[in-house]
Amino acid sequence: MDDKARAAFERLLKIAKSDTGQARRVANFILAWWNADSLGGFDIADLFAVDTQIATDMATVFSWLSQQNEAVYPSEYRAAIEAVIAEWRPDIWAKAQEPA
Repeated sequence: MDDKARAAFERLLKIAKSDTGQARRVANFILAWWNADSLGGFDIADLFAVDTQIATDMATVFSWLSQQNEAVYPSEYRAAIEAVIAEWRPDIWAKAQEPA
């Protein structure tokens, strides 16, 4: 990830760990990237419900992703993303933690 996209993503992660309506929307954005099939998608209309800077950070990450030749996931942020899953998708997180 380039520096601009990394900084934007890190700001988004920080917001997703908070407890606001914007945090829920940011979490949806991050989790849609991580695994939309199991964690849910992102409603593009949610851009209208976040501050301009948050929407800009989302656009920065999205733009960076669009320039990649293959799917890229922020695996170095796995622990932080798992914390977002545990916070915003507790049922999914609990199920994932069950012994196989």
